[in-house]
Amino acid sequence: MKFFIDTASLNDIRTAQNLGVLDGVTTNPSLMAKEGITGQENVHAHYRAICEIVDGDVSAEVIATDYPGMLEEGLQLAALDSKIVVKVPMTEDGVRAIKYFSTHGIKTNCTLVFSAGQALLAAKAGATYVSPFVGRLDDISVDGLALIREIRTIYDNYAFSTQILAASVRHSAHILGCARIGADVMTGPLQAIYSLLKHPLTDSGLAQFLADHQRVAAQINN
Repeated sequence: MKFFIDTASLNDIRTAQNLGVLDGVTTNPSLMAKEGITGQENVHAHYRAICEIVDGDVSAEVIATDYPGMLEEGLQLAALDSKIVVKVPMTEDGVRAIKYFSTHGIKTNCTLVFSAGQALLAAKAGATYVSPFVGRLDDISVDGLALIREIRTIYDNYAFSTQILAASVRHSAHILGCARIGADVMTGPLQAIYSLLKHPLTDSGLAQFLADHQRVAAQINN
């Protein structure tokens, strides 16, 4: 499973990249605004900066909600760097835009997906990635992982090449659940990735090894 980080923070992206497990980045207008990045020129410069850090795909979301606007913005974003994936919402105009981009060799990420039917439409339109939102479904007492499982079955039935990018991933249980089901990609914050590192027996075991080493070393020196 690929690991993407869901952020616009260059520091978090560098940290994940330095860990050696990062495969890409996803962003959205809210994450950009959180970092104080506004205005087209600044946003485009920030995307270029992200692309300089990572080796894999970088999802850059359009703000337009109409078909002509999505095409205009998407073409501008795609021209920034070959790593850019144009992120488009799951709407009627969004599906049309995905079809246009896919037929012109531009990678896409269909976002805000909450049903298997939406995921099927995105795949039919040729989306590179489809982003079902696991955490937001859990927030309304709907099993987000069940949606990943359903999409996996449908895509496998018809050999769709669209990759399942599990989004709104918040903790290690989400990541491991997506991995068991067979999601192609997960995207989440830095803390979710780092949560996989932690286990109390690892900490206590390391402490015991170090204590034993110091005890033996002290006996030898005496």
